[in-house]
Amino acid sequence: MTITEPTPAVAAATPTSAGFDRRAIDRAGFAREWADWHAAHEAQRASEHGFLAVTGLHWLGAEPQRIDGIPGRWSTSDAGPVVELADGETLQRDGATVSGRVELGPLAERTGVDLVHGDIVIEVARRGGNDIVRPRDPAYPLRVNHAGTPVYPPNPRWLAAGRFVAYDAPREVTVGAAVEGLEHVDAAPGEIEFELQGETFRLVAFDGKSPGDLLVLFTDATSGITTYAANRSLAVAAPDAEGRVLLDFNRAVNLPCAYTDFATCPLPPAGNRLPVGVEAGEKTPTERG
Repeated sequence: MTITEPTPAVAAATPTSAGFDRRAIDRAGFAREWADWHAAHEAQRASEHGFLAVTGLHWLGAEPQRIDGIPGRWSTSDAGPVVELADGETLQRDGATVSGRVELGPLAERTGVDLVHGDIVIEVARRGGNDIVRPRDPAYPLRVNHAGTPVYPPNPRWLAAGRFVAYDAPREVTVGAAVEGLEHVDAAPGEIEFELQGETFRLVAFDGKSPGDLLVLFTDATSGITTYAANRSLAVAAPDAEGRVLLDFNRAVNLPCAYTDFATCPLPPAGNRLPVGVEAGEKTPTERG
């Protein structure tokens, strides 16, 4: 699965097997660090060709199709996606101008290539065993009008010391997707065990952005009420030598599908549904309000 991940938390408290002392946390510094992190995450989300700039989700098939706003007739086969450009039509690929029939070759799952048409970046990717095209236009209204994501105020009470429990070998986990009928399959290296509100939970964890880092997809009792119904994600820094990790639910973020119907985001594994309300992190976007 492909997810744009925020930076994992590096808190002003060090987790231990016995937990950590919240009294040692500089609350003002904690809030400033969180605000800087969230501002950077929002800037990435609303970047010129970020996910808020996606204008459509187009599924390719054997029959060539035109896509509004970009040149060419687009199709795919076992040999991979193809765009056939008419006379006078061109695109940019890796800085070079291409024309005529452009064969992109077979794409591996969760990979893609970018083509450029003026200010528009055309993402050609493979998701859930299907080849797709997603144009990204900086002038798209969703991006232009985005006023920020509502959040819960940061609070150290939503820090949880945990322990990473590795599987004997990574396990393939199949999950649903924001697009009905689509599935994602990814390898999970293990689970994170932690205590929250006096209860102990375990969440299946996937590999994170950097080697050793982890990523958790989850829902909780706030999902569909104050937070996005389908999913939120939480990046977790790599476990230490004893398997200890720190979960900072203040950094729970929305996936692209919380903002747009043009995303194929994975849903959480069945066991990653917390029965408690996690009143921390990002809330339902105003775009979905």
